[in-house]
Amino acid sequence: MECRTGCGACCIAPSISSPIPGMPDGKPAGVPCIHLTDDYRCAIFDSPDRPAVCAGFKPEKMICGNTRQEALKILSELEETTR
Repeated sequence: MECRTGCGACCIAPSISSPIPGMPDGKPAGVPCIHLTDDYRCAIFDSPDRPAVCAGFKPEKMICGNTRQEALKILSELEETTR
């Protein structure tokens, strides 16, 4: 599966505990990464500074659903269950 254009759910819903450039303490769940562009793309996608956790995340139907809204819901629910 390819990333859905205009989604960005994985850059918003989950918490990231590793440092991100400009976010040295990572980011809390539900907070957009500062590198998420207005069109929901990652501005540091091809950068070596992109966190390994982000680079390792691969889109899958069961996580991403059929729409951006479904992806946000699924990822948010997964985040809740891991707390």
